[in-house]
Amino acid sequence: MQSFKSTVQRFAALGLTITGALAFLAPLLTRLVMGQAFYLTGHGKLQNFDRTVSFFSSLGIPFPALNAGFVSTLEYVGGMCLILGLATRIIAFLLSGSMVVALLTADKQTFIDKFPTDLTDVVPFVYLLFLAWLVLTGPGPVSLDRWLSKWLGREEDGSVRSALATPAPAR
Repeated sequence: MQSFKSTVQRFAALGLTITGALAFLAPLLTRLVMGQAFYLTGHGKLQNFDRTVSFFSSLGIPFPALNAGFVSTLEYVGGMCLILGLATRIIAFLLSGSMVVALLTADKQTFIDKFPTDLTDVVPFVYLLFLAWLVLTGPGPVSLDRWLSKWLGREEDGSVRSALATPAPAR
């Protein structure tokens, strides 16, 4: 019986080691997929700007040209930033606001019809979940945010290393 328990423990330890080593993939893949999606939709909105303004106007969004310009640029530039992992939490927060507006306007009826059982069929809701996850967890280790954080002397917990403090141990 003891050998069975030790075998299970070894497999559990191996599984935890493997998943720990691959943990960087979750935020990286989320950023890449969401970034590409927003980059492409932002690009499309900018390429067809007059149609975007007309669509925003038909939804009753105030200042449709201004809002269309803002959202199109946010999606285009924000998508590139997500791909690079630059200003991830800020961009994800701003894009989350855009998804809330989409749920309250363009996708309102679909959201109501699908609530609560089929919410995963509502694209802005799914995007909102992924964006909220990025806001809460950050960009992950493979990102410009992480590189900049280290370059600026920030610790993993977000605190700033003092220039007078003892140097951080080499890793």
